[in-house]
Amino acid sequence: MTQAVLEDAFDRIQGVVHAAVGGLTPEQLAYRPGPGANSIAWLVWHLTRIQDDHIADVAGIEQVWTAQGWSRRFSLPFDASATGYGQDPDEVAEVQVESGALLTGYYDAVHAQTVTYLGTVKEADLDRIVDQSWDPPVSLGIRLVSVICDDLQHAGQAAYVRGLAERGAPND
Repeated sequence: MTQAVLEDAFDRIQGVVHAAVGGLTPEQLAYRPGPGANSIAWLVWHLTRIQDDHIADVAGIEQVWTAQGWSRRFSLPFDASATGYGQDPDEVAEVQVESGALLTGYYDAVHAQTVTYLGTVKEADLDRIVDQSWDPPVSLGIRLVSVICDDLQHAGQAAYVRGLAERGAPND
């Protein structure tokens, strides 16, 4: 039951990501509704990088970003370890993609690795401490819920920005 609930949550994220990105031009993906705002491309890249980073960490495996060559395909001017966390507006603007297929391709590869990992998780595993750097320490269950919440927030933001981009909202 635990696996099914977690997989359903990640499946929903995948659906929102595809809906937010599908059919957009590179210009629409790069659209930022105001100075310092995040673009659809950055939001989806960032949420995928966080999921990739966090799932690989708890699973003890290499990130899809490097293992499958996505960092090379995106060709971003960041270190391969960058996830978007703490990036400034100029760095956000650097996340440019030639198509939505690049974003959804990377997300789908991370989603597949996530689902494979979730297939190994038992209910008792959710109490395993995976990060001692927080007080209280973070369990696997809390880490998974954190990733789900962060991803859904950013996917929803991308969907919102898509609506603005499609309506031609002024870009100050």
